[in-house]
Amino acid sequence: MNITTWVSVQREDGETVGYLDPADPDYQRVTPRNVLGHAVADDCDYLDGEQLLVERGISELMNSWVLDAGSCDATELLSIVEVSPRGIVLANALRAKALQPAARIHVPWPDVEHRLAPVQR
Repeated sequence: MNITTWVSVQREDGETVGYLDPADPDYQRVTPRNVLGHAVADDCDYLDGEQLLVERGISELMNSWVLDAGSCDATELLSIVEVSPRGIVLANALRAKALQPAARIHVPWPDVEHRLAPVQR
């Protein structure tokens, strides 16, 4: 996947809330992606995609996550500690919330393989 063509979308305070992945060469149609790189809607008009991402925000990052859900390698509940082009850093959710030391797990950014899944409650 060529992420060099993705356009970042920021809210008014400058925080990146997601990316627009062009579905065609002239960016008339785009796939809105959250900050993890997950597609959050079907292809749509550029302005509609931008508005969708601003309205969604980044609150989903506060959820608990599972790495490699449904596989024998599935992990315990995790919290996202950091998201950047250098990678996604996670730690045990309970230890992170209690501000206790925890081993860090690194996942490449963007997570286009969908290794991370939000915990459904």
